[in-house]
Amino acid sequence: MRNALIGLSFLIAVPSFAHAQAPAAIAAPGESAVATWHAEGAQIYECKAGADGKLAWAFREPIASLFAEGKTIGRHYAGPNWEHMDGSAVVGKVAGNAPGPTPKDIPLLKLEVVSSRGSGALSGVTTVQRINTVGGRHEGACDKAGAFHSAPYAADYVFLKK
Repeated sequence: MRNALIGLSFLIAVPSFAHAQAPAAIAAPGESAVATWHAEGAQIYECKAGADGKLAWAFREPIASLFAEGKTIGRHYAGPNWEHMDGSAVVGKVAGNAPGPTPKDIPLLKLEVVSSRGSGALSGVTTVQRINTVGGRHEGACDKAGAFHSAPYAADYVFLKK
């Protein structure tokens, strides 16, 4: 219910948050929002040995469904990739971040689009912002290399063009 309320309230407030209230680290001055989609999924972590030889959880990849007006319209996965049902897709590279709302929430992000395909909803998108994050963080000790942990998360993704 909390995620549904966040998504619903966000739909009303997208333009002002995406531009005027976005933290400076993820702001995209001069760009206009063309779509905002809600995501529900998981952040996947893998237990790996660090440079010091100690095991620790390392982020591996996201996996999420993208929603608009209550309908599944795409997916988000490793790359990071966002793919719409119409076949259009973008791949991003992190260009900025800001802390999530609480220590349990993944950070807010600004991602520059480094490649795209298709001529649908994501055509011409140059920047993706991840905002309104809920959950998704996983920390602590792990005791078996190669083990996986799935941390549920929700976020809103704002797709922008110059």
